[in-house]
Parts: sequence; C-alpha cells; structure tokens
Amino acid sequence: MATSTNPTSEVCTVTPADFLELTDVWEVSVRATHHFLREENIQFFRPLILQEFLAQLELRCVRESSKVLGFVGVADGKIEMLFLHPDARSKGIGKQLLQYAMSELSATKVDVNEQNEKAVGFYLHNGFGVKSRSEVDGMGKPFPLLHLKLKA
Repeated sequence: MATSTNPTSEVCTVTPADFLELTDVWEVSVRATHHFLREENIQFFRPLILQEFLAQLELRCVRESSKVLGFVGVADGKIEMLFLHPDARSKGIGKQLLQYAMSELSATKVDVNEQNEKAVGFYLHNGFGVKSRSEVDGMGKPFPLLHLKLKA
C-alpha cells in the first residue's frame, strides 16, 4: 500500500483538468514556505498560475489516492515550478520530482527565491550551483532570485 512517506509513488502526467488542484497545491505550499510574500502577492500570482503559467509548462505530479501531493513544471530545460503540499514535505517527493525533471524532462536550470532558504538548500544539496543573482523576480517584483544550474 502506497503512502505519502513512500517516495516511489508514480510520477504522473497532468492535464488542464488538474490545473485548479495544482494551483491549490501551489498556494498552500507558498503559504508554508514563502514567508516573505504578503497576501496581496499571493492573490496577484494565483490567477496567473491558474490561467497562464501552468499551460506553458510540461507538468508532472505525484498523487496519493488521486490527491496531488506535489508537482513540477519544466520549460526549455528549466524548472519553472516545483511545489509540494505541506503534508508531503520531507518525504522524498520533492527529490523524486526533481530527479524526474532532470532525467526525463532534461531540466538543468532553476531559479529560486533567495529568501526561500530551504528551497535554496534543497537545490544546492541536489547538485545545483549558483550561477548568478537578480535583485527582482521575473515579473520585476522585489524578490531576489538565485539562478542555479546543475553542476557538470
């Protein structure tokens, strides 16, 4: 019987019918990990995630009992999103999704919010190195990004 502590759950494809659930996972994940964001920041990004960003990515998720525990989105060799439901953290699912993105979706780059120290540590621990830094995020908002690349 598979449980959320089993990091060998199957990585599944995602369809547009899953976008609302993925957006919900994104929101609870961000609320649990992105303490530097204010409520208006979350409300700004939520409709963009749901209505624009997810459709631009190659998406995969891990489910348990049909519930999405986490997902990864890749475009042009770059991980654009990797989010876990808070109940699924520290159980190997993030690493499973990251390894899948690297091996199956050819992901070698990721940008991570500098203020999200656990995420920075996660990527550094899993073979990425800092290549550069930006003072603002991709939308020009004042959230510094670290641009990481998989070490050779």
